[in-house]
Amino acid sequence: MASLLRCFVLGIILSFALVSGAAENFPKKTIKLGNKTLTVEVATTSKQQEQGLMMRTHLGEDEGMLFVFPNEQTRFFWMKDTLIDLSIAYFNKDGKLIDIQEMKSGKGLADTALPNYASAQPAKYALEMNKGWFDKNKIKLGTKLKINP
Repeated sequence: MASLLRCFVLGIILSFALVSGAAENFPKKTIKLGNKTLTVEVATTSKQQEQGLMMRTHLGEDEGMLFVFPNEQTRFFWMKDTLIDLSIAYFNKDGKLIDIQEMKSGKGLADTALPNYASAQPAKYALEMNKGWFDKNKIKLGTKLKINP
């Protein structure tokens, strides 16, 4: 019984550590999109890209996450353990905006019930922002993404 209790407590501690440290693993970069300059968290590794914005309960008005991939191909996103609705913009290798989609929170859905949000064309970058952000800021297809060094 004592070892079962220890395993349970360890599981809780590990779960808390994963959730509370989520945002600390992402470097930040300044990007320009249209007339907007944003500071975004950047996900470049497979581990960072899998974690994405999971378990976040809030995203500031002009905050987001930029996913940078090593090559250009059709990208698939889903909202596993994502608690807030998001908009996603896909960009090609030249930084040209090629697709924008609205993504519904995965809260309360089984993994098998979560939709995939596939890029309309091959993409090298994806930018997740609060739902409706691109429309609200008049960011249209063809807009160029500029990533500051």
